Order: sequence, then C-alpha cells, then structure tokens
Amino acid sequence: MAHEPLLTLSYNDNIAVALQKIEPGNQFPSCGLVAQSTIPSGHKIALSEIASGEEIIKYGRVIGLATKDIHRGEHVHVHNVAMAQFHRSQTYGCKAQETKFVPMLERATFQGYRRADGKVGTRNYVGIVTSVNCSASAAKHLAREAERSGLLDQFPGVDGIVPIVHGAGCCIGTNDEAFRKLQSAIWGYATHPNFASVLMLGLGCEANQIPLMLEAYGKPQDKGFHYYTLQSAGGTRKSVEKGLLWLESVLEEAAQAKRETVDSSHLSIALQCGGSDGYSGITANPALGHAVDLLIKNGGTAALAETPEIYGAEHLLTERAASSEVGKKLVDLLEWWEEYAAKHGSEMNNNPTPGNKAGGLTTILEKSLGAVAKAGTTNLNGVYKYGEKITAKGLVFVDSPGYDPVSITGQVASGCNLICFTTGRGSCYGNKPVPSIKIASNSAMFTRMQDDMDMNCGAIADGSETVAEAGKRIFDTILETASGSKTRSEELDVGEAEFAPWQTYAQM
Repeated sequence: MAHEPLLTLSYNDNIAVALQKIEPGNQFPSCGLVAQSTIPSGHKIALSEIASGEEIIKYGRVIGLATKDIHRGEHVHVHNVAMAQFHRSQTYGCKAQETKFVPMLERATFQGYRRADGKVGTRNYVGIVTSVNCSASAAKHLAREAERSGLLDQFPGVDGIVPIVHGAGCCIGTNDEAFRKLQSAIWGYATHPNFASVLMLGLGCEANQIPLMLEAYGKPQDKGFHYYTLQSAGGTRKSVEKGLLWLESVLEEAAQAKRETVDSSHLSIALQCGGSDGYSGITANPALGHAVDLLIKNGGTAALAETPEIYGAEHLLTERAASSEVGKKLVDLLEWWEEYAAKHGSEMNNNPTPGNKAGGLTTILEKSLGAVAKAGTTNLNGVYKYGEKITAKGLVFVDSPGYDPVSITGQVASGCNLICFTTGRGSCYGNKPVPSIKIASNSAMFTRMQDDMDMNCGAIADGSETVAEAGKRIFDTILETASGSKTRSEELDVGEAEFAPWQTYAQM
C-alpha cells in the first residue's frame, strides 16, 4: 500500500520505495515515519528497526542481509546491505496452470511478411552477414556503395540493407559449445524472417567456414540466400561489384513482398531490461509481464533471457515449469553460471551495475525479483541454449549474459521478431533487423530521453495508471510496431552496431 511518497510492495516488507527524493526530517504521519537520511527517488527506506544480520524484505521476499543495525527511517542500500545466501528450490511445476487461450477466430492480428518457409517477419530488410571479422569492412563497404549509388531508393518496399558484422570467426577451436554459440548466432541472423534475402560473406581461410555452417545447419532452399568469399571473388573491389549485382536482383524480389494479416501466434518477443532502477520491478517490468500474458493467450511466444539476472528468483519460473525437465534445464543453467563466474574470479552479485545501484537496486536478488516480472504469469514451456531456434509457444527462456547487446543477439538468433526493452536509467538501444520498443520505468527519465523512449510506465508509481492498463498499451504497441509503425530507434536509424555474439571460447 502507498504512504505518499512511499510505496510498500508487500504487507510483510520492512522497507518502502521512495517515489521522490526524501530529505532528512521529512515526516510521514500515515505510517508514523520520520526520514533519518536523504533517500533518492527509487531507493529504499527502512520501515522498522532492522538488526545487523536481519533479512531485508522487498516484494515479500529476501533481497539481502543488513550488515549493520539500520534504524527506522534510514536509507537502505549498499552501505548497509549485503548479498544473502539462499536455498535454490528444486520444486518444478508446482504452480503450473493451464493457459486459457483466446479462441482462434478472436485472436489479435498484425500485418506481417509471410516468408516461403512459413515464418513471418515484422520488417523487410536485406542482410549481408559476415562469417568472420576479416570480411566486415567489405560488407559495410558494399552496403555504403548500394546507398551511395541510389540503388535502394528504387525499392521503397525494402526497409534497408543491413551489414551484420562482428569481431570473431577465426583462431578459435571449432569443436566445442563455445564455437557453436558463435555459429548459431550468425546462422540465426542469416535465416531470420525479417530478412527477405541474405548474402553471407566470408574471407575464405577463416576457422568459421561457410560450407561447414551449411553442413551443420542445412543450406536454406530459398533462392534469396547466397554466399561467397573475398578470396574466391578476387578481393574487396571485385567482391563489392559482385555484391551490387546480387543486390539488384534480390532487392527487386524483396520489394514485391507485401504485408498481410496474420494472427499473433507468429509473434516472438524478446524480453529485455537494461539500465534498470528501483522503479523497474514496480512499473515497466510488471506492465510488460501483463502484455506478455495477453500475447501468450493470443497464441504468441515471449522469450526471457539474461540468465544472471534471474539469479535468486528462478524459483518463480521453475515453479510454473511445464515439466520437471524444463525446470531442471533452467536450474542447470544457473549452476553453470555459478561455476563460470567463479572460474573467472567473479561472482553473481557483481551485477547490479553501478548505474543500477545509482537507480536504487542493491543486490542481484532485488534486481532478479523485479526482472522476472517481465515474464508474466503463464507456464514456462521451454529452455534454450544461446541462439538455439525456439520451437515451443508461450513463455520460454534463452540462455545469455545480462549484457544487453549480447543477450538480444541470442534472442534474435533464436527467432524473436520483435524486442520489448524496459529501462529505468535510460537506453539508446536499437536493432536491425528487429524493431526494439523501449519502455521507461519512470516519468523523469522518459521526459529527459523521450527521443529514445517509445513508452512510459511511470504513471503506475503515482497511481494514475494500473499495471493492467499500461500492459494493454504495451500489447497494442507491439501489434502496431509488428505491423510497421516505426520505433524511436528506427526513426533515429540506430541498430547496425548491435550484433554482438557471446564469446566464451579461447582466442588463440
């Protein structure tokens, strides 16, 4: 319940969230509280006396332990709170429930591009996907030449030509899971439904050989897929000339693609939060979770990711796993991450970042509890490796780091054709070929960065909008964006530098 300007999220919480900056001496008669220190907006204030070693409770759950005595009315944050050890639940599916789907004929629809393989795109780009960094400059040169020549201007039905470049592809082992992460990311983009046609461009001698990818994944039957190497074509200039001839043919065909009405089961949404703050788990993330429930009830798919950022809150997902196998897959991922972090001399609580902490988040437990709210309330139907193609409908999980560009690269490679990105500190993220809807958690940041923000959920904090109302706005925006409405990042032409495959291999 709210004691303005304080928000208590659960009846047994021993902290409240400040909805505006609180100065020492500010009084709150409704709860008999006097502020003992400055509390920044989005940060926590103690509602009771908390002894050293006692649990800090937010959302009705433990987010940390007091490292010293905390007096009623004091600021509760990193200076007096530490990470708490927790018991990982091994109960799978105990809260799983049957999803009540909207009848087929009543399901929401959008205007999408139906591809020959049955997939549906939300955009109509042509891609130049590189197998190795050594062909990156040539790919960008080809895209620039096409733009300079005015070739693209002849085909207004095409959204653009996107060079997908990266800093990897050679001097690595090719027979392990780390290499497969790279391959699956590259291949996922090369076969993404938001691309009408793709040229895969290599150097020729790299470890990540294109023929080996075709052997591993199967060459697409679509005539829009083409590949060659700089070495076989005779170098950079000849490769660009050859690419321009290819573009002339595929752009004409891509321009003939038309949007048509399809039901929302063809939507696969990447769920992401970056630059989170103390409001994220209260406003934007729960609102997105409500939108996710609406999408799933209409037959769609939503992919949660950022494995380190569900740490300590994974039980909220495993308890509604569709099967024990699905639940165990998620727990196995967390255990791998604990070992991975330790191997590199790190720990899971290195997240939240400095920006998250400045916004009011104290521990990874607190951040994770807020982050999982993006996933709504339906069953967890699948857990996938980084870049692995999503085959299940409904809520799924894709393994990835918490670093947004790397995480979203994996989600897009897995087949997501739209991104919903919540943020409290502010994000300027865009993605080509997939539109990114950025959702602000607080009104102050939304106003300051409105050229980059698509939606604002800040009104939830002051009670002028409900989570359900904001969630319905997000769902409507998803359908409009999938049908062609431009996001802020698309208006700014942002998104060509965000392909960032996860690199866990040894570089030799």
